[in-house]
Amino acid sequence: MRAVILRSFGGVENLEYVEDFPRPEIKEDEVLVRVKAVALNHLDIWVRTGALAVKPDLPHILGSDVSGVVEKVGSLVRNVREGDEVVLSPGLSCGVCYECLSGRDNLCRYYDILGLKTKGGYAEYVKVHARNVVPKPKNLSFEEASSYPLTFLTVWNALVRKGNIKPYSRVLIWAGSSGVGVAGIQIAKLMGAFVITTAGSAEKAKRCRELGADMVINHYEEDVVSKVREAFREGVDLVMDHVGEKTFRKSVECLKKGGKLVFFGTTTGSNTQVDIRYVFVREIELCGTYMGVGADLFKISELFERGLLKPVVDKIFDLKEAHHAHEYLEASKHFGKVVLRVT
Repeated sequence: MRAVILRSFGGVENLEYVEDFPRPEIKEDEVLVRVKAVALNHLDIWVRTGALAVKPDLPHILGSDVSGVVEKVGSLVRNVREGDEVVLSPGLSCGVCYECLSGRDNLCRYYDILGLKTKGGYAEYVKVHARNVVPKPKNLSFEEASSYPLTFLTVWNALVRKGNIKPYSRVLIWAGSSGVGVAGIQIAKLMGAFVITTAGSAEKAKRCRELGADMVINHYEEDVVSKVREAFREGVDLVMDHVGEKTFRKSVECLKKGGKLVFFGTTTGSNTQVDIRYVFVREIELCGTYMGVGADLFKISELFERGLLKPVVDKIFDLKEAHHAHEYLEASKHFGKVVLRVT
C-alpha cells in the first residue's frame, strides 16, 4: 500500500513516501479502513522529532485523525459494515480494565493514541478495534471529517468534563487559530460561555470572531493578563492552556478566585514557575487533562451533523506532500487544521 513512513527521528526529510508498505492484517474484533483523509496534529511533529518519552518502533506511520471507508471487518464485529463511511476515535485502550469499563478509557494503563506508538493514518489503510469506529457525519467531506476527532475530543474533555463549563462562564482560550483553539471557541460558545481568545495577527483575530469569540487579544502586541483584567477585573472562570511554558503562569494570573486552569500540550516547552501561595490562597484549581473519553466522539460527531459545530480546514496536501504539510504546520501559517488527502 501507499504510505508515508518515518525511517528515523528528526526533520521532515525523515518522512518517506513509499508505495509498497505491507497492508495491515486485522483480527476478529478489528476493522480495516481505507483512508480517505488524515489531519495533522502537533503530536505528529513531536513523534517525528523524537521529542516524547514514548517512542514507536521504526519504521512508523504517523496520523491520529482519520476518515475513510470500511474495507473489511473481523468475524466478531457487529457495529459496522463494509462500505460504511467512518471517522476513527484516536484513543486506543484495552477496553476491559476498571478505568475502561468505568467510562474513563483515557486513563487505561495500556492507553495509546493512533499514530503515537500504533501505526496511524498516513497510509492507504489503517486498522483499529471495532470500538474505535464512529459513523462519519453525512454533511461533511472526508477532509472535513478528518479535521476534528483528536482536537474536539481533547477540548470536550478539558472544557466540558473537567472544566465543568457553564452558560455564564467566562473563558480564556489561548491560540484560537490552532486546531484545539478553533475547537475550544466553538465548544465554549455552544455551552453559552463568554469567550476570550488570543491570535497572532489581525486576519486570525477576524476569523476567531467569525467562529464566535467575543474578544480577541493579539498575544504578540498586547499583554494578555492586563487585557483580561481590563475586561473582567476579578478574572475569568476558566482558562484552557495548550501552549505550555510561555503561557502557564499568565493563565494562572488571569483566573478569578476559585477559577480553574485546564491544561494539556506543551508546544513552547514543559517547565514553568508558579507561586504556590498565589494558587492556594485564591483556591485556584490546576487540572491536567489528556485526550478524552472515546464515547464522547459519538456526541461530537452528532453535533457536527446537526451543524452546531463546524470543521475548520485550512489547507489540504496530497499524501506524498506530507513533509510540506509538516513544514506548513510548524511555521504556524495555518488557521484550523492541515489535512492530507490520501485516496
